[in-house]
Amino acid sequence: MVLPGAPPMPWALLAAACLGMFAASCSGTTRAPFLLDMARDLATSLTLVANLMAMTSIAWGVASMAAGAGSDRWGRKPFLIGGPLGLALSMLGVAQGGTYWEVAAWATAAGGCSGAFTGVIMAEASARTIDRQRGRALGWVMAGQSLTLLIGVPMAAWIGSYVGWRGVNVTVAGIALAAALGLLATTWRSGGGARARGAAAPSLRAAMSGPVVRLLTMGIAERVCYGLTAVYFATFLQSTYDLSLRGVVLPLALFAGGNILGTVLGGQLADRLSNRLHTFAAAMAGSSVVALALFLYTPGLATSVALGFLYVFTNAIARPSLMAALANVPDAVRGTVLGLNVTSASFGWLGAAALGGWMMTQFGFAGFGPLAAGVGLLGAGLALVGRR
Repeated sequence: MVLPGAPPMPWALLAAACLGMFAASCSGTTRAPFLLDMARDLATSLTLVANLMAMTSIAWGVASMAAGAGSDRWGRKPFLIGGPLGLALSMLGVAQGGTYWEVAAWATAAGGCSGAFTGVIMAEASARTIDRQRGRALGWVMAGQSLTLLIGVPMAAWIGSYVGWRGVNVTVAGIALAAALGLLATTWRSGGGARARGAAAPSLRAAMSGPVVRLLTMGIAERVCYGLTAVYFATFLQSTYDLSLRGVVLPLALFAGGNILGTVLGGQLADRLSNRLHTFAAAMAGSSVVALALFLYTPGLATSVALGFLYVFTNAIARPSLMAALANVPDAVRGTVLGLNVTSASFGWLGAAALGGWMMTQFGFAGFGPLAAGVGLLGAGLALVGRR
């Protein structure tokens, strides 16, 4: 649906940005089916191979903060094109790595290159749309991450059955290269966010206003709630219902579908409802209620899968409203703010993994419900306090 009087959406840019997010997310997530193969091939432990994700996440968060600030100073184009190109080269390095530490170095570089352009992509999409289009625009950009779970991981497992984990990394490098070409084609005529000559240089202090800090904290809460299920949902189903790895494929596909549908609907609501923070609060409060049912009420597999779908669908509605609110800052600091958003999301992912692991050890999955509900209500409360 087109809002009356609104300019057309930059669909070509959004498609290229979605592909870029898909490539960045695939660079780490598609390792999941091959952890055992990688450990054997590299003559190392499964624990060390699993820790590659933490290295990637940390590099991603640090690079995103630096790239966001850099894009406000020097323009977005160098990061939009250079980031995916660097990711392609890094994935080729992972594919060629002969030892664990070589692979770890290239995987860390891949995380840094991903962070160099993911936040900047969101800044570019925000700059090319009006305020009441940004919820939908950013929703489509973020859909690239959801497509990784729905399409990327199953396709990686299928491709890997023929060419191995190294061949999968070469494939991801090709996707990153295609994203770089798409972003080049859709941004080469734009101003790219470069600071005007003589204008004051943007600063981190100018970007970190009180409302922005509150929004970033809300983003951490939302990512913790999402990460608790994204990281542990398959393990929850396997331990609760004694499922095989093959048995969780369909539930995980439904889970990813719920995330995509929630993100798309959330983008529509962000552009059509007057108060985005109220939309965020309602979605987070709703997901808190569903979280309690998901982890405390387990009468059967079908019920748990349906509740997992409902949980991630409700949670995903919140994200576009938050992103659109963060993007509604002066253009001079938009790259910095949205880069910091990706950095804070990395903290949310790390928090989800750490809190989830601790909770599973101490209380089992029964503790996940109250934990997710508590964090969700914290995010909802932050949305309802303070000035807009």
